[in-house]
Amino acid sequence: MVLIVFVLFFILLALSVPIAVSMGISTIFPALIDPDFAVNAAYVVRSMIKGVDSTALVAVPLFMLSGAIMATGGLSKQLFNCFSLVIGKLRGGMPCAVVITCLFYGAISGSGPATCAAVGAMCIPVLTNLGYDKVFSAALVATAAGLGVIIPPSIPYIAYAMVTDVSVGALFMAGILPGILIAAVLMIYTVVYCIKSGENRERVMEEYEALKKHGAFKVFVEAIPALLTPVIILGGIYTGWLTPTDAACVSVIYSIIVCLFIYKSVKVSELLEFFRQGVKSFAPMAAMMALAQGFVKLLVFLDAPDVFAEFLAATVNNKVTFLLILNALLILLGMVIDVGPANMILAPMLIPFASSLGVSPVHLGIIMTCNLAIGFVTPPFGMNLFVAAPMIKVDAMVVGRRAMPLILFYIVALMMITFIPQISLCLLGSSF
Repeated sequence: MVLIVFVLFFILLALSVPIAVSMGISTIFPALIDPDFAVNAAYVVRSMIKGVDSTALVAVPLFMLSGAIMATGGLSKQLFNCFSLVIGKLRGGMPCAVVITCLFYGAISGSGPATCAAVGAMCIPVLTNLGYDKVFSAALVATAAGLGVIIPPSIPYIAYAMVTDVSVGALFMAGILPGILIAAVLMIYTVVYCIKSGENRERVMEEYEALKKHGAFKVFVEAIPALLTPVIILGGIYTGWLTPTDAACVSVIYSIIVCLFIYKSVKVSELLEFFRQGVKSFAPMAAMMALAQGFVKLLVFLDAPDVFAEFLAATVNNKVTFLLILNALLILLGMVIDVGPANMILAPMLIPFASSLGVSPVHLGIIMTCNLAIGFVTPPFGMNLFVAAPMIKVDAMVVGRRAMPLILFYIVALMMITFIPQISLCLLGSSF
């Protein structure tokens, strides 16, 4: 029955049925063919309600709301100007400033596509005006925007925590260094690319001097509110002053204060629309998370975690082999399913066997999220590709092909994160 459920689920996905609907149909399918099956419609509904009855889940729409406000508020521009002034005159400095902007903006939005949209809309025109290839610029933003789900606060981390006993705060802290490492590796490729392909140094220096003429001190001061956002969120969680949900509330209040009173880029009359759009954006995600809870309950009832663990034990005989196979499967899966639902479905099945091999549940969550994030930019279904491509008016597959070298460098960082657990775990303190 487990095999039938999964086959049905992936057939529905292949037919372009929405993920939430695919999970819903797959969950109730056993009861449809056997009316006496225990996991019937009433059981599924109870599981859905109980599963989303979580304080931690409240953080998701709040982080989405604060990210939307800050996107409209122009924080990506302030961040880019600041980082451009610091490293812009170096070889490959301007594209590297885009990667760092994605890293910091990811700590605001918690979403890959949202980071791609906000940073890409501002940075891609800047890079193309400086003479960089437009497809390279779009591919760089699309790939670096995947940091939005790796650097905390990350919505997939919350989804992972909902179906495990792992602390959301622990996942947030564990995601910091992996996010920085991936950003550093992408920047290394960017510098190599710029050295090999050349740059229009005259245009770059003109842009750099224009920023300096604006006033270095003024640029840094204008960027301080944006730079403080991840410090306030993560600092509050790490010190124990705030829970992740508290931090999400603070992020909304802070975003309103910054955009309304400091940058004055948002009007009071626009706030209601932000709340309305926030509800519209979260509603399908909430339905997907609720249905994922029902799907997970079905898998547990069918002993899928035990069956999966027995299969792995019979076919995988050591930790290294398991992690290599896991990475390959997750990269492929990330092409067809969103990282949040994938975490919720796979985590309960993977944790028992991974723990038996000495893989920490926190480390497993980071590995899974980093792997699945590659799906944002992997053809043919990478969401970030479809966000970035229209900005330069080319087909998404053109951007996807140009992103392949960046993905290879990303995978190098992924292997380091996978096989050096302390990259993820060294920041975890006694409070977790």
